[in-house]
Amino acid sequence: MLKPHFTALASYNSWANRTLFDAVASTVSEEEYRRDVSAFFRSVEGTLNHVLVADRLWMKRFTGQGDHPTTLDAILYDTLPDLRAAREAEDERILAYVDGLSEEEFDGRFTYISVVDVRTISQRLAPALAHFFNHQTHHRGQVHGILSMLGKAAPPLDLSYFYRDPSGRRFA
Repeated sequence: MLKPHFTALASYNSWANRTLFDAVASTVSEEEYRRDVSAFFRSVEGTLNHVLVADRLWMKRFTGQGDHPTTLDAILYDTLPDLRAAREAEDERILAYVDGLSEEEFDGRFTYISVVDVRTISQRLAPALAHFFNHQTHHRGQVHGILSMLGKAAPPLDLSYFYRDPSGRRFA
């Protein structure tokens, strides 16, 4: 039974994004938000935008619908409030998508064209979803590290904290 697992991951993803955006909005100045700290996507702004870029690419692959950028380092939203609104809308889209899947669909395959090396790839859905959620966790961790480098309080984002939170207790 994969659906309960991926439903929990989609809910965790939404919770972790909300928690991280709360921390960024309340502790980081405009200059710090955009400061190049030599992270892979340079800054908090670049990294948070990248997560949305990648989510939109994968959701287009999964559903065949939605806009997506053509570069992985696109800045989709220039302000934190605009990026946050788009992030929340995408998280709702992700939750609805996973909720709408049947148990059988997790074992199914889908095909897409890779943006990185422009080739056709066919793969099973469940491992692709595992990558999708792991990718988000990886880059949230980078933002967490940037917050620490900036001397800001970085919120706990471990899955165990989600399970202790009221929004995650139903999955624990």
